Amino acid sequence: MRKYLLLVTVLCTTISFAQTITSKQEDASPAQYELLKKVNQYYPDITLSKSVTNFYADGNIIDSQQEFDLRGTKFSSYKLGIEPDNKKVKFDYVSTEAGHVYGDVTIFNGNALRTTFNEKTNQIDVSLNGKSVYLKKL
Repeated sequence: MRKYLLLVTVLCTTISFAQTITSKQEDASPAQYELLKKVNQYYPDITLSKSVTNFYADGNIIDSQQEFDLRGTKFSSYKLGIEPDNKKVKFDYVSTEAGHVYGDVTIFNGNALRTTFNEKTNQIDVSLNGKSVYLKKL
């Protein structure tokens, strides 16, 4: 009997904490667009776009992503995500010339710090405001 009571309690608790996640394609908020504009200013390979797909849980944005039409570009994959606090952009792209490149750009104190991992060249690059400050080949 205790096992069944425990099972029912766990199921009820799990159901009551479930969130409804929805997504909407919409224009970037002013804060999101300012972040993208600042990042694109120093790192033009990170695309500037006014359209984002926001993911909501209980009315709050939990993630934002951009999707791109890659036809006619050098990219076979290009993903861009915006953190909910609008201080970090995550990127992940694949091209024949650069290979698989991923990382993030974080804005703090008005500066843009980028960490890039390139699987083709086996390099880690840390840049500040568009200038490389650390490059390491693994």
